[in-house]
Amino acid sequence: MSVDWENLPSPDELAKSKQALAEVDEVEKQTLSQIREVLEQARMNVGRAVNFEMVSAYWEIGRQINDAIGERADYGKQLLKYLSKQLTEEFGKGFTLANLRNMRQFYQVFPIRYTLRSELSWSHYRLLMRVSNEERRLWYMNEAAESGWSVRQLERQINTSFYDRLRLTQGEDNKKEVAAEIQKTQPVTKADSFVRDPYILEFLGIPRGAKFSESQLEGALVDKLQQFLLELGRGFCFVGRQMRITDDKDEYYVDLVFYNYLTRCFVLIDLKTKKLTHQDVGQMDFYVRLFEDKYKPADDNPPIGIILCTEKSEATAKYSVLADKENLFASTYMTYLPTEEELAALLREGREEVEEEQWRKREAAGELPNGEGE
Repeated sequence: MSVDWENLPSPDELAKSKQALAEVDEVEKQTLSQIREVLEQARMNVGRAVNFEMVSAYWEIGRQINDAIGERADYGKQLLKYLSKQLTEEFGKGFTLANLRNMRQFYQVFPIRYTLRSELSWSHYRLLMRVSNEERRLWYMNEAAESGWSVRQLERQINTSFYDRLRLTQGEDNKKEVAAEIQKTQPVTKADSFVRDPYILEFLGIPRGAKFSESQLEGALVDKLQQFLLELGRGFCFVGRQMRITDDKDEYYVDLVFYNYLTRCFVLIDLKTKKLTHQDVGQMDFYVRLFEDKYKPADDNPPIGIILCTEKSEATAKYSVLADKENLFASTYMTYLPTEEELAALLREGREEVEEEQWRKREAAGELPNGEGE
């Protein structure tokens, strides 16, 4: 076989041919990637649809059982035994007496079918049924759906009174507005809508009473970043650890920096393993001012500063810039899961602090009735 040397492609033509093949290869990869995304999304949608069909079926079973029993408690026991036996024989496991009672309770707790969230599983709803307060229960349901909480994450948030801690730090004078906002679980714009006190950091695995340094605490939080983001709340993205900022002369380092895309602002966190001091407050105030001047994008909201400390005093809160600055906060943290009594006491103390702060602001603004500030 002879070679037609005169008609061989030139180097330029060879280069163009290779480029064309590379472009085709890139198109193939891109097409495959897009198809894969479609299939994965479809698989998720099918799983979610099947899951919610089961939840809907349990709700309907609960409704029919509840209607059949009515006020006849003794008949209810007989009916549940009969249904459990028959349904287990026909459909297999899943229809024990306890499960049938759960289905009836499910209907009683969520009597309006269209309020159910299709994103949540039966395991989610079994947890939600344990929340006795309707306002809390509906908020946890909507927040779990909006934030994509797993069953374990939802359980953790309920056990650490996430809702109460969030409500506490939002103040008393706008309670109705805050309650409506929370019920809708809409994105918020004020910094104190996501700052909580206390923060529960039991996921770090630090034994109660153990001593640790600020760098050890910082390292543990970074190592458990996913859990820390869950405790911080919605909309947080990790930016950096020991982030360097400068005023063109000296250098400073912020322990942890996050960005919250719901409020469109950076969040600076300073970690303290001791009681809060006015020097700590002054340092964070300096960091926030410097960050806003040197690093804040033009369209962003001012940065937020949060000092995490083991203890804080009323005097420091009252006589420092914490009392005046709307983007500066001090919150305590606990490295263990508190008991129900401990958490209730903390929330009660925090509520009293918030009410005292609101009273001082009203007094300064001259909004108190005559004689009330005396």
